[in-house]
Amino acid sequence: MRSDRTRALRDGTLGRVNRTERLYALVEEMRAVAPRPRTAHHLADRFEVSVRTVQRDLGALMEAGVPLYATPGPGGGYAIDPAHTLPPVNFTSDEAAALAIALARPGSSPLAEALRSALRKVVAAMPPAEADAARRLAGRLHFMADDRDVRSPSALTMEAALVAGQVVEIDYRDRYGDLTHRAVEPMAVVAGPTQWYLMAYCRLRQDVRCFRLDRVETARLTDETAPVRDIAFGDDIPLPVRPLQLLE
Repeated sequence: MRSDRTRALRDGTLGRVNRTERLYALVEEMRAVAPRPRTAHHLADRFEVSVRTVQRDLGALMEAGVPLYATPGPGGGYAIDPAHTLPPVNFTSDEAAALAIALARPGSSPLAEALRSALRKVVAAMPPAEADAARRLAGRLHFMADDRDVRSPSALTMEAALVAGQVVEIDYRDRYGDLTHRAVEPMAVVAGPTQWYLMAYCRLRQDVRCFRLDRVETARLTDETAPVRDIAFGDDIPLPVRPLQLLE
């Protein structure tokens, strides 16, 4: 049924549609002819909107991470990279609400902003009816205020160090209240019952150490790439740990 609707959107038989439907149909139109380009004028005629509207829609798709690129010159236009795009995943309203619950409190967790961005993309990719149902269901779920959800100012720097695998300089206050300046090589993060921890090689102690992320008072990303080190969980984290896995 969805493919029939998409075909109708491309053929212009549904008349004017909302922006969410048009964005989805734009991607499907360009995926169908990839890697050949489509001009903004062609797409504007196809969807019965102005060229400016199409260009604004294409810009929004690129900002959302859709692999579009412009090809200049005669016969040029906009094209999508077929090697880096997949058909959208059809989430149901309860699946989307379940993801919202899982991501509702990123708090001090690594990649907290990425978690929020991922949820926005999931909802944006859903059919309008399912997205509306997910929002209604989410409106029935509430959370009590929790001060632990406030991240430290150094959180974004720590996230960048984890993602890029770079050495980061930190001012760290330990359990006794002592403040030390250290250069550390990020290795892994561990989610505890109430806190997140960074496993890193500490150049000050010349050994692997575990740092509570909420005790990192300042952080500065360096230009140095951290060497790859094997991770061994021992006495520093006595509780059993398991790595995050992407289910297949």
